[in-house]
Formats: sequence, structure tokens, C-alpha cells
Amino acid sequence: MWSKTMIGYGNEDENFVLELTYNYGVDKYALGNDFLGILIRCQDLYQKVDGEQVAEDVKKVLSPDGYPFLIRNAETGPAGKVAGFSLSSTDIGRSVKFWSGILGLTVFKESDTEAVLGYHKDQAFVRFIKADSVDHATAYGRVAFSVPEEDLPGAQAAAEAAGHKILTPMITLKTEGKADVSVVIFSDPDGYEICFVGDTGFRDLSKVDPKGRDLLAEAMSNDKSCEWFAKKGKEKGSA
Repeated sequence: MWSKTMIGYGNEDENFVLELTYNYGVDKYALGNDFLGILIRCQDLYQKVDGEQVAEDVKKVLSPDGYPFLIRNAETGPAGKVAGFSLSSTDIGRSVKFWSGILGLTVFKESDTEAVLGYHKDQAFVRFIKADSVDHATAYGRVAFSVPEEDLPGAQAAAEAAGHKILTPMITLKTEGKADVSVVIFSDPDGYEICFVGDTGFRDLSKVDPKGRDLLAEAMSNDKSCEWFAKKGKEKGSA
């Protein structure tokens, strides 16, 4: 059993957002070295947070589950407060070939040890940093992009033709009371999951719920999973 919520600094059409998933039977996740952090550009936040100073004008803070956030003392750019995120890569050239050649991102910067890509310079970027190995452990997530629905079959075909793994072939998912949405889920050379979501259905599903904050607070307040496990004489496990 699980619940999820979308959270960000603005609506999903114009901002990078996070999907937080809560699995009721899991108390903790093992972190790997795959996810290196989300970069937030915000002067006010930089002044408020008490984090580790990892570079000039950059502080590092960790979420309760240990995920790193890098707060830069800089004006918020066109992409919004979330400027981008960083991932480990065992082969920069191979990562660039997949994310650019198959997924269609533009390469903004590339060297033997680092690459920065994105769909537009005014949107959030993805940065790859060279690593000897990539360990996803159990805390891994996935990256999702909203793309024109007519592009989904071609992207899947291109990935398959190049020998890449398709985790979920194109499928249309039903959502009761809302629009159907088509998705394809890819696996990149280092095992990262990337979901292409058809833009038509996404526009309907991503509408901001004015009651969202209250619904989340209510769900968290009503979560009795710890009590349920205690009554059964059990403890929540680790994923």
C-alpha cells in the first residue's frame, strides 16, 4: 500500500516538481551513489538554511531520508528555484548519447568527467558526473518528462533499435475521474528510469489542487501505519 504527492515551487507546467512516494510498510531506504543532489537557486533560502558549506555560496542540506539538496546563493533563474539535478555516470559519452540521441535533450556542456543537458536553457538541467560505478540501492527514483503524445512511439522505437531496455512499453493508463495518460518508461545505460508522459493527459492530471496542502496534512495526520505494525507485533522494514 502506498501514497504519493507532488510538491514544488509552482505548477508542474512551469516548474520542476518532485513526486514523493510513501510506502506504508517501509521505514527506511538504503541510499546509493546515483542521485547526487538537486540544485536550488534562491538567495533567501541560502540565508535561512543552516547547512554544510560545500563551496563558495553553496550550502548542502539533507532531507529526512538523506537526499542532498544544494542551495546556491544566487538569483532565481528562468527555470525557477530548482535549477536542475545531478546523477552519477559510469561513462559520460554513453550517457550523453542516450539522453541526447534517444531522449532528445540538448547538450549544453560535455567533458570526460561531466556533462550538462536539458530540453531548453530556461528549463531545469540534468548534470552527469563521472563515477567508477553506479549503485541505485533501494532509494532510487525515476525522472519524468512531459512530451507530445505523438512522440512516444518514435522514442520507444529508437531506444529499442539501439538495443536499450524498455521497462514499460507504451501504455495508456486510466485515471478515474480524470484524463487517460500514455507513458513509456526507459532504462538508460546506467539503469536510470526515465518516464515519457503524454502531454495531453498530463496537462489534466497536473492541474494544481487548491485543497492539496490540506489533503496532504490530513493524510499524514491519519496515517496509523506505525500503530498497525505495533498491534501486529511487527516493525516496519527497510527496503
